[in-house]
Amino acid sequence: MDGRKNNTGVVGNKGGRKPKADEIKLIEQMDAVLVPESVWMALSEKVEAGDTNAIKTWLQYRYGMPKQIVENTNLNIDEKDLDEKEIQRIKKSLMNAY
Repeated sequence: MDGRKNNTGVVGNKGGRKPKADEIKLIEQMDAVLVPESVWMALSEKVEAGDTNAIKTWLQYRYGMPKQIVENTNLNIDEKDLDEKEIQRIKKSLMNAY
């Protein structure tokens, strides 16, 4: 047997996102170990000390993640507007890209 039945992601096999109840249980366990206020105080001290990662974390919680902007640079050009040499150059560059 090759063990494929143990792969995750198949219906019935605990693949994908964990249940919300498990997430809540983990949060409760974390709160039992550390008081959330002490964690925020430690983060605050690191931010005041100029720790870049702490500042980044604080900004993400305070203002959220910045919007991801993807700039589309595709141009729609009719093939009839191009000469054969240009078409071959474009095809070659595409083949090299992939």
